[in-house]
Amino acid sequence: MSKSAKMMKTITLSTALVALGASLALAETPAPSREGGFGLGRAALPEEVAAWDIDIRPDGLGLPVGSGDVYTGEELYIDNCAACHGDFGEAVGRWPVLAGGYGTLDGEDPHKTIGSYWPYLSTVWDYVHRAMPYGAAQSLSDDDVYAITAYLMYLNDMVDDDFTLSNENFLEVPMDNQQAFFMDNRAETEYAVFIGEPCMTNCATSVSITARATVLSVTPETEGGAAAATPAVAEAAAPAATAVVEAAAPAGPDPALVAAGEGLFRQCASCHQIGEGAVNRTGPQLNNTFGAPVASHEGFRYSPALQQAGESGMIWTEETLTAFLLDPRGYIQGNRMAFRGLRSEEDAAAMVAYIRAAGGEAK
Repeated sequence: MSKSAKMMKTITLSTALVALGASLALAETPAPSREGGFGLGRAALPEEVAAWDIDIRPDGLGLPVGSGDVYTGEELYIDNCAACHGDFGEAVGRWPVLAGGYGTLDGEDPHKTIGSYWPYLSTVWDYVHRAMPYGAAQSLSDDDVYAITAYLMYLNDMVDDDFTLSNENFLEVPMDNQQAFFMDNRAETEYAVFIGEPCMTNCATSVSITARATVLSVTPETEGGAAAATPAVAEAAAPAATAVVEAAAPAGPDPALVAAGEGLFRQCASCHQIGEGAVNRTGPQLNNTFGAPVASHEGFRYSPALQQAGESGMIWTEETLTAFLLDPRGYIQGNRMAFRGLRSEEDAAAMVAYIRAAGGEAK
């Protein structure tokens, strides 16, 4: 056996003896009882507790000193968040939608977003800080998190584009749905009912199925076999049918383009509204946009770039709308629209057709 091999054997034997001695020492000192613990682990160091204790409470407890504005948040959001959540929080694929959804919580398809559903802004800050961006959690600085949170507030029409969020004004902007949340009171209101004696009187003598719904949007089939549409479905279908008839008129846009544009408009709906009851939100409402001067809708604060374009006489025609939709920031440089542009001229033509059909034309 070589000298090096003998040395290695000696080291291995010594290591085994040390391990055996440690095991015997542990056996001689039994672990504390269950009440006193299991004799495992150690008390966490203050530095370890501080690293884990990063949650932010609804009252702002735990917020670090810092600030961030909407514009900075927009750039950070595009770089770190848009790939999953969309340019305007509309989501890509199965990722959560972050913006919009107002007025949908009592409907069949509620959109639970930061603006429509979340009760506390602290949840936004905490989650972005703790878990985002995907694959690089906790890589953002505190100021970055403030800026992204401010931009998410802007996407949800909670603040203006010149807003700066900080630890000092964090609680000043209320969440729209906060009043719909309340403390769990089931122990007082339901528990007594559940543990009480069940009612066993006046029970039905038999149970039978009287009808079955064939699809969710219709009432059960009648005796004649026809399924009658619910009033809500019938009312919703009537305007749609009317719109198609109107769009099919020779002077109107191609109905196929209108239908395609309606699908594309979903990526715009987080900022813009169109149709009956449309109002200005993050972006201006788009009724009577086609044929109107640029930046002409009342009540909306346009960027200086768009105002200057309107003052120079630019009109929203098929040509100008198409060019703008394909490259918003390149066509009118300096405007604040964050959307990067539609992918093709075919998509732009469909969007223009939908804007004309759903929003009408300027008189």
